[in-house]
Order: sequence, then C-alpha cells, then structure tokens
Amino acid sequence: MGLMIEQGGAFDEYEAVALLPGPELASGALGTAVFLRRSARPSRRAVLHLHDLTDSFAPADLARWYNERGFHFYMTDLDVREPLEAGARRRPTPSARDSFAALDSACAHMRRADGIDAIILSAQEDAAPAAALWCHARRSANPVDALILSNPRFGKQPRRSLDIACPVLVISGSDDSAGDGRTDRRGRRGRESIRLGQHVTWLYIDNETTGQADKAAGRRRIFDEMGRWLGAYMYGQVRDQLL
Repeated sequence: MGLMIEQGGAFDEYEAVALLPGPELASGALGTAVFLRRSARPSRRAVLHLHDLTDSFAPADLARWYNERGFHFYMTDLDVREPLEAGARRRPTPSARDSFAALDSACAHMRRADGIDAIILSAQEDAAPAAALWCHARRSANPVDALILSNPRFGKQPRRSLDIACPVLVISGSDDSAGDGRTDRRGRRGRESIRLGQHVTWLYIDNETTGQADKAAGRRRIFDEMGRWLGAYMYGQVRDQLL
C-alpha cells in the first residue's frame, strides 16, 4: 500500500507498513504502522523519524537527503502532547507508555523483519523530548545507534539529567528551538537546561534571515553538518563538542 504525501508541491511516495502491536500497545493505538520511503541503494541502515500528530510530515528534503546516502527512511506517528515532566514520573502515563511501545515495535520490526542493523532515531521540536525520554528509558538495551534532535522543545523546567547511551546530535536554531519564547540564546539555553548523556554534540545554527536564498543556505549547512557528524560517528570519532 502506498501513501502519497505532498510537500511544497512535490509528491513523495511512502509505503504503509503494518506492525504487530506489542503486549503494552493497545489495539488501534498510534504507532501500529510505519511509513517507509526506501533508498534506491541496497542498505541495512535506516532512520526512524518521529512524526508529531500536531505537525506536518517530515520535510521532503530530509527524507530525500537520507535516501540519497543509503538510508531507508521510516516514519511513525506519536502523540506527544504531554510535557517532558510526564516521562520523569516513576510510572509513565498511558500516552507515554503507548509512545514507548510504538517505538519498541517499530525498532523490532526494522531489525527482525527488514534486516536493518543500524538505526538512527530522528525527532524535531515537540517530538524530540519523547525520543530523548525513550532512549533514556531503554538505555540498557540501547536499541538505536544514534539520536538526532532538531530544534527540541524541552520547555521551561529545572535542569534535567538523562542518561542516553548512544551518541546524540542536537541541532538548535533561532526558531523556538528551546520553546521558551526567547531568541538568539535558545539553543544554548536548551543545552543549559538538560543533560542528555555522555556523548552529545550541540550544533547551533544562527540563521535569523527570512529570504528564501538564506533559508536554503541555512538548510544546506544543517545537512552538511549532519553529514560530517554522521561520518565521524560511523567511524567511531564522535566527541562531545559545541559547534
């Protein structure tokens, strides 16, 4: 089955892949399917991108960028309306449990059914805290090989400390990256408000211009830096740094 998604006048084709729900995932809950855009290259590497139901699908250029580099691009729906504090409770809320179970199910399918042996978890804005919390909760199993967060909205909270085992890249810009209503310093405030693990790279993209050419240049820089970081990660050369 195919799903056609419109992005800025272009159409990208995704396959809809049904998942077998795990014991903790309620029947009919979100996350019982993933959408897959395959790379033309034979590959055992993939990206799992979290889709926030309140936002649009993943940008077409993001999926295309990964596909061109030999990554299959999977996407799953999550309900991320709950604040970050919900994940800090001793017992997660039903919505958090469903989100975690959906991620468990997606990763299990990718590895067992599709033969994927390297998974990058990707999330942006409101979906980013859910991705970080799941990686923290599953740190002993370490189900993904890397986590990339784009403009994460961690919100106004006391400093949090998570223990994420895999390498983490956080991309912050001037477009509400920390979700606290400030400008210029939001990416750095996000870095001050939360600790994500031992191997974290914070990439701050300072792009306050609004012209289409400037936006395109900023987008290219993000992809260039992502490629550099992924190249270093794949060869085991990732180090904590602020770019």
